[in-house]
Amino acid sequence: MGGNTYGRFFRITTWGESHGKALGVVIDGCPPGIILSEKEINTELNLRKPKSDELSTSRKEDDRCEILSGVFEGKTLGTPISIIIYNKDVDSSSYEKIKGVFRPGHADYTYFKKYGLYDHRGGGRASGRETVARVAAGAVARKVLEKEIKGFELFSFTKDIGGMGISSIDQNSLKREDIIKDRLWCPDKRVSGQMAQLIVNAKSQGESVGGIVKIVVKNVPIGLGEPVFDKLEADLGKGLLSIGAIKGVEFGEGFNLSNLFGSESNDQMNKKGFVTNRAGGIVGGISNGENIVIRVAVKPIPSISNEQKTIDIKGNDCIIKIGGRHDPCAIPRINPVCEAMVAITILDHLLMHKSIGGLK
Repeated sequence: MGGNTYGRFFRITTWGESHGKALGVVIDGCPPGIILSEKEINTELNLRKPKSDELSTSRKEDDRCEILSGVFEGKTLGTPISIIIYNKDVDSSSYEKIKGVFRPGHADYTYFKKYGLYDHRGGGRASGRETVARVAAGAVARKVLEKEIKGFELFSFTKDIGGMGISSIDQNSLKREDIIKDRLWCPDKRVSGQMAQLIVNAKSQGESVGGIVKIVVKNVPIGLGEPVFDKLEADLGKGLLSIGAIKGVEFGEGFNLSNLFGSESNDQMNKKGFVTNRAGGIVGGISNGENIVIRVAVKPIPSISNEQKTIDIKGNDCIIKIGGRHDPCAIPRINPVCEAMVAITILDHLLMHKSIGGLK
């Protein structure tokens, strides 16, 4: 099975399954001398952990990492960093009841058709549980970026859940430490309460809901991105779309640009810089020094308790009702995963740019 490695200069390879013994990541290309501890990585992993409320799965994993290699006396060596996170709250019993039956919206059917078999226990490699390894790698990337780029900031917030969203927000005033205090990572407390009730209502009806996450990166230096095929937004898009629940990515004004005239779409300039940032900080595939602004569309979690039509591995029609422990909404647990993929991609391009003599 290919496709488990991402990046060129900063390369990560994730491994493990949802109901396996452990998951982990091997990171290659991390510069030496970066101060790094398990505590710092665990701080990021905690942001992805389910909360003890009605908005999260009842599966409770500790998600405490162990660094197996690449760090000595608290600093990175420049050698491969291997990180492991053990699964400690696995319960595959509910999946035994639907073994051999394809769950709608999941990768069961496509995995089976591609490989001839699949791990029915929570989706195996296709599970959202895989993203815990990405968050660990993203924590390392963030540490490097904060050292290499003065004033570097990366944060995300929940813009919409189930069609209920924030009308407007001054993102220049937002700080990550404030955003994550809200249980849905929504900077509008009133709207956050309404979003939470919407999720609870959907869950009580055997349903799930999706939403939109907005990601902002500040103080990215000019020049990151390699045209033509390795544009910065192309790689950011790939990294974000590799997250299972994400089905759409927009940069800057995104699809709204299609409704504008060129004069309205262009980011004009004066001696002080860009007047607007409709491009979202990337022009011609290269960062222009403005904030990188991204929005991602997150689909509803496909595991719902309502009855659905499907087929089994023999092609027979059947009805499935999915039990087990599942989130009624991937937000906000997916938010730190999005941040991780953005951090990994930007660091990869930073190291790539330095390799050709940029950013001296």
